Order: sequence, then C-alpha cells, then structure tokens
Amino acid sequence: MSPRRRPGRLALAAARDGTGTIEFAFVVGSLATLALGAADFGIGYWDYMQVQNAAHAGARYAMVNGFSSTGIANAVTGATSLSGVSASPAPSQACGCPNAGSGITSATCGTSCSGGGTAQNYVTVNAQVTYTTLVGWPGLSNPVTLTATAVVQ
Repeated sequence: MSPRRRPGRLALAAARDGTGTIEFAFVVGSLATLALGAADFGIGYWDYMQVQNAAHAGARYAMVNGFSSTGIANAVTGATSLSGVSASPAPSQACGCPNAGSGITSATCGTSCSGGGTAQNYVTVNAQVTYTTLVGWPGLSNPVTLTATAVVQ
C-alpha cells in the first residue's frame, strides 16, 4: 500500500486537494442560512403573537367597559412592550348577525337573524405593527406589516 493512499477515515485527513474544505464550506453555509432563517421567523412570529395579544386586550376592554375608541386604542398599545403597536384601523362597532364562515353580517340591532336570535352590537378591534426582518429574504417584502383582529359582542 502506497503512503499517499490511505483507506477509511484517514483518507479525508490525508487528502490535500481541498475537496473536504469546499464541502465543509457548503454545509456550514447552508446550516448558517437555515439557522438565521429560523431565528428571523421566530422573532417575527413572536411579534405576531404580541400583536394578537394586543388585539385581544382591546376586545377585553370593550367587553368590560363598553365601546370607547380611545380606551380600546390605549388598551391595545398598552398590552405589550413591543414598540410600534397601534390600533389601526381604528376600533369600530356595528350591529349584525353572526354568519358561519364569513363573520358578521350587517343588520339593524334588534331584528331577527336568519339563523335565529336577534342582531347584536359587535366591536371590532384591530392591531398592527411593522416588523423588519433581520435579512432581506427573496420573495418576502421587507418590512412586513403584522396585523390581528378581534371581534367581541
């Protein structure tokens, strides 16, 4: 057996052509990209959960205190430490009937609904924040507007 060709595990260590280094660079580059993407997605999803919590806080405020556009907006912005959260579009209230699949169908308060019951007053609370990704990803606009909506009777 020649000293230049070693079988098994020692072959990679003895190789001097740079193939192992090139393969290592591709693998490490791919793994680094995946790790950065996972971190970026995780941060964005965390921010999205915070926006959802803010919308739900505004809906809870409306349930307890009634409709007050200013009070609901303050509840939305105060519900999270995430900067830039806003109650946009502004909270609104309308009478309607619940409609499976499409939300609330507009109707006059007190009238009968097609599915039974009477039309009730509903408050819609919106929250949004702008999230800027860590890296500009192909096919993804940057910044991204994260929005959430909560509707309460």
